[in-house]
Amino acid sequence: MRASLIQIAVDEGESVDSRRQRVASLVQEHVREQGGVDLVVLPELWTTGAFAYEAFAAEAEPLEGPTYEAMAKAASDAGVWLHAGSIPERDPEGPLYNTSLLFSPSGELAAAYRKIHRFGFDKGEAVLMGAGTELVTVRLPETTLGLATCYDLRFPELFRGLVDAGAETLVLSAGWPERRRAHWTLLAQARAVENQAFVLACGTAGTHAGVPQAGHSIVVDPWGEVLAEAGPDEEILTVDFDPGKVATTREQFPALKDRLLGLDPPRRP
Repeated sequence: MRASLIQIAVDEGESVDSRRQRVASLVQEHVREQGGVDLVVLPELWTTGAFAYEAFAAEAEPLEGPTYEAMAKAASDAGVWLHAGSIPERDPEGPLYNTSLLFSPSGELAAAYRKIHRFGFDKGEAVLMGAGTELVTVRLPETTLGLATCYDLRFPELFRGLVDAGAETLVLSAGWPERRRAHWTLLAQARAVENQAFVLACGTAGTHAGVPQAGHSIVVDPWGEVLAEAGPDEEILTVDFDPGKVATTREQFPALKDRLLGLDPPRRP
């Protein structure tokens, strides 16, 4: 399987409409030039910038809004599975949500995931957006994806839930700050090792509302080996990986079978 993580630089001088057009073109041109790409992943809140809190309400859009339409067309035109990162979603009957969109190669919406863990403690996203409540997995021909977003990376129980739901490849969109980049790499590897799954984590480059972004999108295999890692700037990271390695790893080192806690009913030690 071939996946490409498009690490976008969110230029604060660029309009949202221009960025949508640029990103749609990036997806289509990359897939055409690269060839054989099965899955493309974009970062979190790339339309606004993950730390541009004051723009969330103004730039929020309905689920099937302009970003949905542009990314559905990009997926269809490229003939690729497209994890379109996340958008500030305006629910007509509720709050804003940080919502990820996954499109099939025909341009159909395969899944939408509302971010469960909101960052900011008592400010920012934590108070401006509602919390999602549902874990989301999606079966692709080659593997089952489990979806997560940025701050979710710090909560291992979410990923264990995705694995229990059948996930073999954990896909994370993020707008992770540079000052905590060491945590980004460490946690991506930890989630891969403890769940014996691939982790595809796509971040942003540039600066959001004065907050330098970490970049360094990363792909980790089920043993924790880093298969590919981007630098700090805008970049497209492409990697070939074998989804069958998940089953092989879990058979060779069946640690997940020894779980005692968090099961219903629990196993007896």
